Amino acid sequence: MGLQRLNPSGLFKPAAYTQVVVAQGRRMVFLAGQVSIDADGKVVAPGDFAGQVKQVFANVATALRGAGATPADVTKITIYVVNYKPELRLLLGEARSAVFGATTLPASTLVGVQALAEPGFLIEIEAIAVLDEA
Repeated sequence: MGLQRLNPSGLFKPAAYTQVVVAQGRRMVFLAGQVSIDADGKVVAPGDFAGQVKQVFANVATALRGAGATPADVTKITIYVVNYKPELRLLLGEARSAVFGATTLPASTLVGVQALAEPGFLIEIEAIAVLDEA
């Protein structure tokens, strides 16, 4: 599979994501927004942003495995955070690094939102992956 991660000159070089990911592959995987729900359908870490972040990134990794993909196949993630504040970025970065490492950083967008689908959800992450095999 061909994923080319670029930080073109003229754009700043971020530490936590890649500015541009060019993908060539045969199969695309679209993950629905993952929230802090366990396999039994129960909300994990109600009211605890750090706990929810860990669960959501774990859910992303599980969803990728279920599709035969890995975090290295991810081209783009979008993160939605309820009542976002810049100080939350450290927790997000730690959890993201635990799943994506430091070298396979996808393109990324972080959006602060007023609410998500259910009142107890504090974070939601969706992802797109591209794989070479059909």
